[in-house]
Amino acid sequence: MTRASRLLTAVAALLLGALYVVPLWSIHLVAPQYPEGLGMLIGINSITGVKEFDLRSINALNHYIGMRPIEAAAIPELRYMPWIVAGLIVTGVAVALIGRRKLLLGWMVGFAALGLAGLYDFWRWGYDYGHDLDPTAAIKVPGMSYQPPLLGTKQLLNFQATSWPGLGGIALMVALGMAAGLCVVEWRRGRRGGLAAASLAAVAACGAPGPKPIGLGETPCEHCHMTISDPRFAAELVTTHRRIRLFDDAGCLAAYIADGTGDAQAIRSLWVSDYLHPGIMLEAEQAHFVRSDSLRTPMDTRVVAVGRRDAADSLAQSLGGAVIAWAEVVAEAGSHRSH
Repeated sequence: MTRASRLLTAVAALLLGALYVVPLWSIHLVAPQYPEGLGMLIGINSITGVKEFDLRSINALNHYIGMRPIEAAAIPELRYMPWIVAGLIVTGVAVALIGRRKLLLGWMVGFAALGLAGLYDFWRWGYDYGHDLDPTAAIKVPGMSYQPPLLGTKQLLNFQATSWPGLGGIALMVALGMAAGLCVVEWRRGRRGGLAAASLAAVAACGAPGPKPIGLGETPCEHCHMTISDPRFAAELVTTHRRIRLFDDAGCLAAYIADGTGDAQAIRSLWVSDYLHPGIMLEAEQAHFVRSDSLRTPMDTRVVAVGRRDAADSLAQSLGGAVIAWAEVVAEAGSHRSH
């Protein structure tokens, strides 16, 4: 996992801490005799009224229609939820510290499964309270049940019941959405990395000298001596003695060759990173280069490499640039040097 992904995983896990201080869910009832409404807030270990006596009033009304009193002590799930949430927080932070994609996926799947189980349990709780009525109740309406909605609004006799996530429920959904998004980002990055590794392995298997993985943020460019930090623009020169020269920009590689110094006269192969698929290295003479003033490259050469011609044409069209060959990139580097 990247450092940013690990940080965001920790943020998603710690965001669940909001459930300890703000309500997970809220249910509101409005009727002609209660124009200001009655409200109930459900936390991870509590059920309270929005106003001081709201829950007492709701239970009094429920008594007349045969519903059981709503009490936190009668709901065992509220005893377990604080521990479940704590477990999610601790494991999420552990995943961020370890930084393994498989652990992130496992945490996200477990998180989602617990969330769905919680929603189902909440629906079942509402179903039991709304359908399991006391037959001796003062008010009996044949065929009537009083299950509140899971989400949205529902008419129950003369009461309009509305159910929505509280701030804690919103924080939970944001955290789960972040975890799912990070899984997608890391899966795509891992897939690109796998393709890059496969291409390097194929080159090695054929016995031909090829590129090597570049240590981003730690390797200096052979030409400009700037640290190589963006895999979209990196380039490499392999000498006839199998030495590797690394560059932070395809333009830097071209300028190094145009200068004719160092190993520029002992070239075995030249490699440039695919701008659209960072980490996949292309042979320079087989690549298609897009030149555009709209591009921003490390050394402002404004030239990037693309593997497929149709993709290069599309990129050039979108940037208002042109597609050129490697020989033209080197020629232009030599022209700038002469000036």
